[in-house]
Amino acid sequence: MKRELISSGSEFEDKMGYSRAVVQGDWVFVSGTTGYDYSDMTISDAIAEQTEQCLLNIKTTLEKANSSMADIVRITYIIKDASEFELCLPVLQKYLGTVKPAATAFEAKLLDEKMKIEIQVTALKA
Repeated sequence: MKRELISSGSEFEDKMGYSRAVVQGDWVFVSGTTGYDYSDMTISDAIAEQTEQCLLNIKTTLEKANSSMADIVRITYIIKDASEFELCLPVLQKYLGTVKPAATAFEAKLLDEKMKIEIQVTALKA
């Protein structure tokens, strides 16, 4: 089974030695993805906007893997401040309301103070 590595071009991938995603057969494993806009390395101060950018980054990555948001079977949310998670719900509904993957959410300190949420997904290509 061929293994394909997908990069977003983010400097973090080379510095930390990881891929944005790994495709193994019909499975797509997307690394924890933050709300940075990789085109200019900016990030919003608002958690809802960061969530939107996370999901746009994930969508782009899945498309590079010939997959889509509809293929997500598992999602993990890592939130800097769990009291802000409710602000993400309209964005999550917009992207995942019909997909309804298995999900886990937990609060943890993230590597960059600007980051308020990090999302990782696993997809199974249809």
